[in-house]
Amino acid sequence: MKQSIIGLKELRENTEKYISQVNKGRTFTVIKRSKPVFKISPVDEWGDEGVWETVVDFREIDKHGVPAKDILKALKKIDG
Repeated sequence: MKQSIIGLKELRENTEKYISQVNKGRTFTVIKRSKPVFKISPVDEWGDEGVWETVVDFREIDKHGVPAKDILKALKKIDG
């Protein structure tokens, strides 16, 4: 994750630009009068700090996904 330093005034004047950059994974340390005051960084939506990984993306099978009942049916066949 790339981190940069920006001034508070710069952030105020270009908020949308920085929101876009944060959404792309960038982190910024915001300074006021040459002193760091806070950081802005992407939100970890799941609260797992990225420890989960995609095992199967059912959209690769069907762009609309796969009904859960079909998955359960297939798993029952495998399990016996």
